[in-house]
Amino acid sequence: MRFTLSAALFAAVVAAPAAAEGPKIYAYGAGANYCPSGLQPITMNGVICCGQPNQSQSYQQVMRHPVKKTRHVKRMRQTRAVDTCAEGVKGCY
Repeated sequence: MRFTLSAALFAAVVAAPAAAEGPKIYAYGAGANYCPSGLQPITMNGVICCGQPNQSQSYQQVMRHPVKKTRHVKRMRQTRAVDTCAEGVKGCY
């Protein structure tokens, strides 16, 4: 019983700062600011509104994936033009 109580107390102490942080409010990089003075566009749970951000990064920076995608180049196969073809043979022009 004593072990579970101390483990629960430890878990509560470790998780307290994360629970007290509150919702993450990101700045939204918009071209125009239509918010009242002192406020800026923010994103909270995917909704854009006016307020004060509490995160240093913008929402677009957080959602950007850090891994670059590789480009696959599809090579075109060249065909040779055949001068003489028998009648009924495919691939002749």
